[in-house]
Amino acid sequence: MSRRALTLMVAGFLTLVLGVAGTVLPVPYVVLSPGPTENTIGDVKGKPVISISGRQTYPTDGKLSLVTVAYQGGPGARIDLFTALRGWLDPAIAVVPEETIFPPATTAEQVEEQNTQEMTNSQDDATAAALTELKIPYTSVVTVASTEKGLPAHGKFTQGDEIVSVDGVAATDRGTVSAAVRKHKAGEQVAFVVKRGGQEITVTSPTVAAKDGTPIVGISMAIRYRFPFEVNINVGDVGGPSAGMMFSLGIMDKLTPGAMTGGKAVAGTGTISPDGVVGPIGGIQQKMVGAREAGATVFLTPAENCAEALAAVPDGLKLVRVKTLGDAVRALDAVRTGTGAMPGCSAG
Repeated sequence: MSRRALTLMVAGFLTLVLGVAGTVLPVPYVVLSPGPTENTIGDVKGKPVISISGRQTYPTDGKLSLVTVAYQGGPGARIDLFTALRGWLDPAIAVVPEETIFPPATTAEQVEEQNTQEMTNSQDDATAAALTELKIPYTSVVTVASTEKGLPAHGKFTQGDEIVSVDGVAATDRGTVSAAVRKHKAGEQVAFVVKRGGQEITVTSPTVAAKDGTPIVGISMAIRYRFPFEVNINVGDVGGPSAGMMFSLGIMDKLTPGAMTGGKAVAGTGTISPDGVVGPIGGIQQKMVGAREAGATVFLTPAENCAEALAAVPDGLKLVRVKTLGDAVRALDAVRTGTGAMPGCSAG
């Protein structure tokens, strides 16, 4: 056998081995691609995405679409090398290190559970933001979400306890509770009044010093809202907090006469706080692709994502910079009427 023939045979064999290895060799990366796009003022599988009872609602039109990112890979389901390579070659797909999606020592199930909880919190915050923007009053209470094993509060508090006051100071939000605890030195007793089972009881707990020296008792807190009517949001398997702003807009659209978009297709993304501040999200490139594929021509973009979005905006999609829910409402006014300013994204 000639040297050339031998070289070709060895090269072919190595190529075959590498090809086979590429199909089975798992790599610690996750592929992000455009996920489902849902119209918040429409239906999913025959059910309204947003349903409101106990308050007059109005018919609407057009689309106020939330956008999502689908992922492939992760602990226990790692992608192979070829899948990663294909993703790197596709401009609509991102391939990112596994730890950016799945923090160390977490499982896919734990991440899924966290995403589900974040979605639930996002829906509550979205309702609060919408009602705040519409000047519809509501109330909220601070509750015990969990206690940390090994810390003083564990076993003294029950999940769902409503914190009424701390050392006689009304628990108006999580900040007032934390501030009251921090006034104590480590080892001092803190007096909590909590509502449990419809009755108010006093629970005392000593503080301990956290790693940074801050006095704590070991309570994780949550906010529970009391709205004057019921808002239900149905999005199936979608998780995470990034649809918050679009939920708020969908709720507002149903609670006010006329279509906020004037029948046009608008998509967007962004977290939302109860006071209407829009926060940044991940996967902006894939979300824009999904929005454009769903027919959107306007994309409401969190201000902090603007520079990243500009680098990969699809043709035919206008980016509108929003910092607050009020900004988004004004942008929709401009979309509907064809007048008024819609501040675009800028690289600065």
